[in-house]
Amino acid sequence: MRNLKLVLAYDGADFSGWQVQPDAATIQGTLAWAIGRVTSENVLPQGSGRTDAGVHALAQVATFATESPIPAENLVKALNDILLPSIRVLEVTEAPPDFHARKSALAKTYRYRIYRDAICPPFLARYVWHYPYPLDEDAMRQAAALVVGEHDFTSFAAVDAEIDSLNREGREVSRKQTSTGFSNVRRVFASSWERQGDELVYTIRGSGFLHHMVRNLVGTFVLVGKGTLPPSDLARILDAQSRSAAGPTAPASGLYLVSVDY
Repeated sequence: MRNLKLVLAYDGADFSGWQVQPDAATIQGTLAWAIGRVTSENVLPQGSGRTDAGVHALAQVATFATESPIPAENLVKALNDILLPSIRVLEVTEAPPDFHARKSALAKTYRYRIYRDAICPPFLARYVWHYPYPLDEDAMRQAAALVVGEHDFTSFAAVDAEIDSLNREGREVSRKQTSTGFSNVRRVFASSWERQGDELVYTIRGSGFLHHMVRNLVGTFVLVGKGTLPPSDLARILDAQSRSAAGPTAPASGLYLVSVDY
């Protein structure tokens, strides 16, 4: 039995997220189908995380066990030949037996793109949040820096009703189980906004992320940019540990899983 590690890129706009679902096109389900076609095995690849509907990935990592003797480099070609063009296998490598795409991950990096010009090109619309209205970008940078460190991010997690719904669908819950129960504590290593031409780009790297956490952070930072909240309110929102204290959820279209560290 071989344990294979895949690195994937995908356009998530036409998929109902990573997690396989009945009667819905998903990344995991489509990849499992392609692997089955190539190896004649019934496998369910495990991803480093479950990206939501409409979220993209530049380097998602997945693992699966196989008895197929097909060389790793040949699997890249074979899978890409039958997968939709919106999903690409970038590489396949042999991994140690105990390596797991999610359980072995040490950190992940996400990026969020906001298009700031008055007219969004039609070829970008699926991949950004078009927000042409005034924003204080310096204030947003100040706010982003305040989430660096170890915090309880309950205020930026999906509400309990959403989590319960995900549980019923067999998807990953937002809370991390510890020896004493569940915790929404995560460590953020870096959090910053940067102007890149007509785009305002947010990059965050952390030990792990709660459901909707990055999109809820972005929605809150936009409130800071609009002047609705001062940057210093980020500390108050974190302390509140209540979803109602934070801003709205930013659209999925602007979010990308950039990389996973092991």
